[in-house]
Amino acid sequence: MEISLTQNLKSQPLWLHLLLIVAIISLMKSFFKILNWVFIHFLRPAKNLKKYGSWALVTGPTDGIGKAFAFHLASKGLNLVLVGRDIDKLNVVSNFIQSKFQRTRIKIVVVDFSGDLVDGIERIKETINGLDVGVLINNVGVSYPYARYFHEVDDKLLCDVIKVNVEGTTKVTHVVLSGMIKRRKGAIVNIGSGVAVAIPSDPLYALYAATKAYIDQFSRCLYVEYKNSGIDVQCQAPLYVATKMSGLRKSSFFVASTNNYARAAIRYIGYEPQCTPYWPHSILWAFAKVLPEYVVEAWWLGVCLAIRKRGQLKDSRKKHTSN
Repeated sequence: MEISLTQNLKSQPLWLHLLLIVAIISLMKSFFKILNWVFIHFLRPAKNLKKYGSWALVTGPTDGIGKAFAFHLASKGLNLVLVGRDIDKLNVVSNFIQSKFQRTRIKIVVVDFSGDLVDGIERIKETINGLDVGVLINNVGVSYPYARYFHEVDDKLLCDVIKVNVEGTTKVTHVVLSGMIKRRKGAIVNIGSGVAVAIPSDPLYALYAATKAYIDQFSRCLYVEYKNSGIDVQCQAPLYVATKMSGLRKSSFFVASTNNYARAAIRYIGYEPQCTPYWPHSILWAFAKVLPEYVVEAWWLGVCLAIRKRGQLKDSRKKHTSN
């Protein structure tokens, strides 16, 4: 029987043997990809963030992902520099964190990222002078109130999205990076978006997606520039998280709560230059990569048009009520 099988295999044409080898290699490659995915999301140990430094700076920490990040960083024993525009909300978050982690030292810096950034960046520089800031979370960001065509974006919104998402992140990184270079250690996490990297386009959010694509490329370049200097730079690109900015109030399997997202995100710090830490998002990401681009774009355009319609109706009701 074995001899017969061997003879049968030898009698097959060369191209069939090559096809079989390619199929086996492809299956093994897929198998190892799945194993690697399981390891990264569920088994790989988180890094000791205190090795980067004793302080972490978080922008946009008064709500959503930024607030959850601040809480989880404090739970890891890091002191915090919280940077935001609303002093009252900053104090609320600071008091809440210190009620849970009494040993955490917290400094507050008031900066309106859509306002005078020159003065704001100077205040950040003065505050962190002498501090061992080892982790930077560039979380601050703004989007449209709801989906709209680019020609419908007014001048103020256009300037705010670019200034906050691009200029704010860039300048905060610049001022914090200098200290990391001197100490030859640090971790920078820039919050991008899955809509800028996982799907081919984000229609009706063109400007927002473009600024997040900048964040992705900015992060990747810095990763290469400083990876041999002890500094880990990473762009985290989540899909939907239940925040005010996303307009989603309830979390689900594919819509992460801010707490679940931040918990997963902390485990990723210091590893890949680009990632989507919440594992259900990686499933959606894989589907988006497999499907033809025109299918994804047509479906997503329909979703965004529906968001635009709901937003316009809401605006219309507000105007009617005010009149």
